[in-house]
Amino acid sequence: MSTIALVTGANKGIGREIAAQLAALGMSVLLGARDPERGEKTATDLRGSGLDVHPMPLDVTEPASVERAAAQVEERFGRLDVLVNNAGISGEPALAPSATGVEQVRAVLETNVVGVLRVSNAMLPLLRRSRAARIVNISSGTASMADMGDPAHYLFHLPPRAAYPVSKAALNALTVQYAKELREEGILVNAAAPGACDTDFTRELGMTLTRTAAQGAAIAVRLATLGPDGPTGGFFSDDGPMRW
Repeated sequence: MSTIALVTGANKGIGREIAAQLAALGMSVLLGARDPERGEKTATDLRGSGLDVHPMPLDVTEPASVERAAAQVEERFGRLDVLVNNAGISGEPALAPSATGVEQVRAVLETNVVGVLRVSNAMLPLLRRSRAARIVNISSGTASMADMGDPAHYLFHLPPRAAYPVSKAALNALTVQYAKELREEGILVNAAAPGACDTDFTRELGMTLTRTAAQGAAIAVRLATLGPDGPTGGFFSDDGPMRW
């Protein structure tokens, strides 16, 4: 049986490209999507290219939705080999911390951190049945406190924000904790920084970029296909390990 992968938030952007690239490597890929119609359309489009992909309704903020998804993976495949936690939201754009409401931050953390915990825990029994399970959490360069606090680094000059960068820094910390727990079981857990890419996500923030979603997906695919001697508990971009 082929390798079974689940990518959350896979109906567009970097998530779609991660799913497409994993499927191009011969994996059977489940496309997690909050909107079932969009997930079905994406799966149909990718199947038109000969890829083995399957839509899966999945809202990471809804426990019942996550439980149903885990049950479907159990019933259809009996295990899971790769989990890519890609689903995420940005929250209110360019609001300074002093202008950001608590509920705005809470909503971002619910998707970007709690959602990852919820999905990972639901899928972990299935991942433990794999001989070489991999978990990849999609983080961001803005999660690097070293870079964000370094006046010589371009990230230092981004507007200060209380939700998205904070959520991704917390996601990095969660990644390290999972890696510590699962290391002895051979399950490798890493965080990927895809870089700022031209997607709906960045366009909504008013950014014009030339880096493609396919380019951003490459590091996640690399971490999802690590060999048994690969790193765990790390934070990586195309250029290698990133500063925390």
